[in-house]
Amino acid sequence: MQDQDKMINAFNEQTRQFFEPMRKLNSLMLNNMEKMTQYQMESMKRYSQMGTERMRDASEVSDAESMRDFGTRQAEMMNELSKQMLEDAKAMSEMSLEFKAELEKLYAESGKQLAEQAEKAGQAAKGEAPKSDEPAKATSQSTSRKR
Repeated sequence: MQDQDKMINAFNEQTRQFFEPMRKLNSLMLNNMEKMTQYQMESMKRYSQMGTERMRDASEVSDAESMRDFGTRQAEMMNELSKQMLEDAKAMSEMSLEFKAELEKLYAESGKQLAEQAEKAGQAAKGEAPKSDEPAKATSQSTSRKR
């Protein structure tokens, strides 16, 4: 019964070790997707607010002077929008590079773990094989040939 429990525990541990890299990968991808989506939602909110403000300002134009002021504010807003878009692109790029670095680290750890497991399996297989370096001899050669 204890041998069976040991086998089941060993199987469970091997299964856990097998799926651990996939679990880590899925978690990393989900976290990255959450972070990127949240940032994009915040960016969309900013852009939407800017557009709404522009529409509100445009609806208040009533004469040539207010039209000139609107044009000036429109140019300032476009400059601000341009800067904001560059900042957003830079932030998204940094998030992508961070994700890439974490992904490379995960792959390196998984590769190392697989190599260690393969080495352990190889050592276990050698432990079960005959330890003699001499080739096996046929038994018919050891009998005498008197006839």
